[in-house]
Amino acid sequence: MRISITNKQRIHDVLISDLQRRIFKQYNERKDEFNLTDEDYNVQQTLLVDSVLHCETLNDVNDVVCNNEDLFTDYDSINVFTLEGTMNYMFKLLR
Repeated sequence: MRISITNKQRIHDVLISDLQRRIFKQYNERKDEFNLTDEDYNVQQTLLVDSVLHCETLNDVNDVVCNNEDLFTDYDSINVFTLEGTMNYMFKLLR
């Protein structure tokens, strides 16, 4: 299902915002055993934004969500990895 031009920017904005929030939370909860650096964090942010900005369809959004599955740890996010779950996740973000 293609994302219309009029909705694409809004969907990109809310998706980037939510995923960046999740990455920031994960980064702040990190343990020393992974030895993550600020550079790792910056690279992850850059890759995330790049992948979201290339989303043209709902399936592309689902691919981005599935590629970042480690960011979805809460029980409410357990269903987000299906196409229907991704669609509901997007509707929740757009509210």
